Amino acid sequence: MSLADNQFTPVRLTPHRATVLLGSMLVCLAAVRCPHANAQTDGQAQDATSEQVTQFAPGVVTIVPGDASPEETFDGPLTLKTFLSAHPELEWKAPTFENGAPHFDPRSRTLVEMAKQVVLRREIYCLEFAFKPLRQMYVDVPVGNGKLQRKLVWYMVYRVRYRGGDLRPAADEVGGSKLYQRLESVSYDSRRFFPLVTLKDHVSGQEYLDRIIPSAKEMIAAREQITAPLFNSVEITRQRIPLSSDESAPGVWGILTWIDVNPNVDYVSLYVSGLTNAFQQDGEGDDAPYRRKALQLNFFRPGDAMSQTEDKIRFGMPSFDNPNEQAYILDKYNMPEPLNYRWVFRSVK
Repeated sequence: MSLADNQFTPVRLTPHRATVLLGSMLVCLAAVRCPHANAQTDGQAQDATSEQVTQFAPGVVTIVPGDASPEETFDGPLTLKTFLSAHPELEWKAPTFENGAPHFDPRSRTLVEMAKQVVLRREIYCLEFAFKPLRQMYVDVPVGNGKLQRKLVWYMVYRVRYRGGDLRPAADEVGGSKLYQRLESVSYDSRRFFPLVTLKDHVSGQEYLDRIIPSAKEMIAAREQITAPLFNSVEITRQRIPLSSDESAPGVWGILTWIDVNPNVDYVSLYVSGLTNAFQQDGEGDDAPYRRKALQLNFFRPGDAMSQTEDKIRFGMPSFDNPNEQAYILDKYNMPEPLNYRWVFRSVK
């Protein structure tokens, strides 16, 4: 039988079958043209922080730039009371020296006098903090004995980026001595973030520390459309925050969660510590108050204990035309004026 005698029966394709057939042909064609497209599965995996980038439209994420101030680069003059109390033998006394006077230097150059006028200098950095709205959702939380309990979880997803531009005191040689009268800007390859975040109810004064809830992370990531790796407050301490000046840099994403929050809360603030190494200390020694610099984010929640997930938590402070009502709000937040956020120094408890 010749080829001309062979009869071919045409096949009629439905739109669905045509789409499936076309998709299969494209997959095969891609495999032929790109034989090494899946080679990564046989080799070393990429860094988790660079696998996917989460981007949102302008206004969805609120960005708070870093705040490193020149006055935070030094403390003093201070008196090192602990050092002087531990070494009384260093104090200059007349019988110690011939004719009751030091051999060469004036009294102001003795170690004891110099320890009373000490200026402590340090390098200061501050990370950029960006966040999505503070929200609520119900999650089944383990409560022990292998049981789960449905709880209302307050949460926030955030992003941190390191922009560089750290402030460091610079010394100039003047008359054989170092004189600090200027600052220099320095940057490093990366920084780390050690968060300590509390949610404060300004009516009752109660504070809630961030809780790690593994069962909530995947649900929150899906709801907030976070495709990048999402780290809790412990996991993020192991991640390097890379230096980046690009406005579209991915940064590192983290999650904060709280449970058992008072359902009647109205005026709340988040205090985020760990973004900077700046601190304040009144004097020196164990009894001197020590305060860390923290970012205060203000929120208010118009609602009650009914249908809490339907109540929108708004960023900022409520504003009133009535001076008495506005004064009441400022007193609750302990603020001199209405502000969405500010940097404050808080005592470490």
